[in-house]
Amino acid sequence: MSPISASVAVIGGGPAGLMAAEVLAEAGAAVTVFDRMPSPGRKFLIAGRGGLNLTHAEPLPGFLTRYGEAAVRLEPAIAAFPPEALVEWAVRLGQPVFTGSSGRIFPKALKSSPLLRAWLGRLGLGVTLQARHRWEGWDAAGALRFATPEGAVSVRPDAVVLALGGASWPRLGSDGAWAGLLPGMVPFRPSNCGFLVPWSAVFRQRFEGTPLKRIALEFAGQRVRGEAVVTAAGIEGGAVYALSAPLREAIATAGQALLRLDLRPDLDAPALAARLDGPRGGVSLANHLRRAGLPPVAIGLVQEALHAGATAPLSALVKALPLPLTGTAPIARAISSAGGVGWGELDGQFMLRARPGVFLAGEMLDWEAPTGGYLLQACFSTGAAAARGVLAWLDRAG
Repeated sequence: MSPISASVAVIGGGPAGLMAAEVLAEAGAAVTVFDRMPSPGRKFLIAGRGGLNLTHAEPLPGFLTRYGEAAVRLEPAIAAFPPEALVEWAVRLGQPVFTGSSGRIFPKALKSSPLLRAWLGRLGLGVTLQARHRWEGWDAAGALRFATPEGAVSVRPDAVVLALGGASWPRLGSDGAWAGLLPGMVPFRPSNCGFLVPWSAVFRQRFEGTPLKRIALEFAGQRVRGEAVVTAAGIEGGAVYALSAPLREAIATAGQALLRLDLRPDLDAPALAARLDGPRGGVSLANHLRRAGLPPVAIGLVQEALHAGATAPLSALVKALPLPLTGTAPIARAISSAGGVGWGELDGQFMLRARPGVFLAGEMLDWEAPTGGYLLQACFSTGAAAARGVLAWLDRAG
């Protein structure tokens, strides 16, 4: 069977599914994208609310290390559709990009909506979209089964790409409800998530929603500079997300993780000790800590540690404040999820071993990565890889 005479169902209208649909349609396949939401790309739109971080300019060897143990499985897909290819793709859609000082790559529009509109416009020339179709597995005859507002629908394409997403932000479409339909599931866990901290009532009431700027976080030998935000339940933000995987695993093992905060990473320990560790006379603790340039929220954190029984000198607390994390924020609030279909269930072309002709892509596979463009890049790359797998399989089947 040649691709030009084949019908392919893509289930999931996020970046991975839409990229698979584009590659397949360009090869001549008759592609239908099924999505359970009223319109595709809803999580993609939310990802661009603060400036769509498409990918990262980090050289590929370092880029791949961001995927941890899954890097060896993702490398062929990302090498075949690397950041440079994603940038070229965006430019062809009329969305030029720029590289920020951190190496993150953004569309100049700093939004996802113009890119998604242009993309759907191009896909509309050869791809059919079926909204409000929730996939419910296969029927007894092997056809795909969907629930729709009008009732059950069965579809029997020549090949299938599943790009159903993970389990974070379920209200946007990726609720993980499909997990019981596929073999080899690794349980979903929150990734790039916030963590729970047992704040005192006074600290919570005063500082909920307050940003922690120009700090450094350290855990298990990893140190990250950046920003975070105090929440009613704990702490979240970019610097926290970068350490979310080891923090989550430590909590799962020991019930708690001790994160260290450097509240003045730009000031060395001796200089800080000279300001803080001598007698303070009649000066209040808060005013004494202001001598080190600490904002009110950082002063509050030091006071929290002292009230919890910390005995280290003030300068040591400022440079390595202990913050006990007692749990992860709910997966529904996480930026992404870890877990999904295990790699052992797939062949080298992203085909499900148990169901020939069924290919998987995106966040429904068992991988995770930090924010910074790595998440979207892997979704786009695996979508393209799954589509290439479909085309190769159709050729062999013919």
